[in-house]
Amino acid sequence: MTVISYRQALHDALREELLRDEDVFLIGEEIGLFEGSYKITAGLLDEFGPKRVRDTPIAEEGFTGAAIGAAMVGLRPVVEIMTINFSLLALDQIVNHAAKIFGMFGGQARVPLVIRTPGGGGQQLGATHSQNIELYYAFVPGMKVVAPSTPADAKALMLAAVRDDDPVLVLENLALYNTTGEVPEDLAPAEIGRAAVTREGRDITVVAYSRMAAVALEAAEELAQDGIEVEVVDLRSLRPLDRDTIIASVKKTNCAVTLEDDWLTYGIGAEIAATISDGAFDWLDAPVRRVAMAEVPMPYAKTLEEAALPSVRDAVAAIRETLDAMARRR
Repeated sequence: MTVISYRQALHDALREELLRDEDVFLIGEEIGLFEGSYKITAGLLDEFGPKRVRDTPIAEEGFTGAAIGAAMVGLRPVVEIMTINFSLLALDQIVNHAAKIFGMFGGQARVPLVIRTPGGGGQQLGATHSQNIELYYAFVPGMKVVAPSTPADAKALMLAAVRDDDPVLVLENLALYNTTGEVPEDLAPAEIGRAAVTREGRDITVVAYSRMAAVALEAAEELAQDGIEVEVVDLRSLRPLDRDTIIASVKKTNCAVTLEDDWLTYGIGAEIAATISDGAFDWLDAPVRRVAMAEVPMPYAKTLEEAALPSVRDAVAAIRETLDAMARRR
């Protein structure tokens, strides 16, 4: 095991794939000379040259479309979109082309494309640069969407995404880049579509992903001081969604809370709650409670931004309220 940052884990995964397969190349704004806005691609232009680390104009629709075409003819492009907010400029290419080509052409062409992009608030970047809109892509059949919360998962899921024959969006939360964790030196690619139970517990299930999976573990640690055993399910993948792991955990604990960094209305948590209702309704002793960010465009002011984002305190309060509701019903 080595302890590295989330940022370094992503860098190492990209470098390993560039070394392993000559068909892999990176493309995006300022990923070469500037080494990426968040330095994920640091040193890769010098090592692999401009043919495989390609700087582009500020034209998300254009370079995403070029990458889709390259993937269709056998290459394995990894697109960096500077922030998930800018992916909206390439929405037609991603949703109407990358996700649909395999189905529309009867399997005659595949799109082994990775789109990696950071999202999330907490950095005082304003409403148009602080969104978590992964739901837009998790909604679309033909796409795969992964959201790692730890350095080990960041590397393992990136390795899996590059080797996958379908388009994969890799969501990287800005608040996670400097977090650190143990990563095995011989780490294998993860299985896309497989959640992880990152903490065992018997009292309540908390389902989360990306930054909120880390928040869930902090909340569980705090509640453990009061003898409350929280089971944490880290989704890791939003499409495909590992419904079996969610249902199995709720059948064990009989109640659940969902945590997410996006808006509550129509959010990922709503899908999780529906999954629990479909698969574990008879085991529920309290309604599923959802924690999400405030239903507002992200404020710029630091105090307002912190108030809008879900916190450990919010998670702890929701867990306690759910357990109280369960106790009253019993």
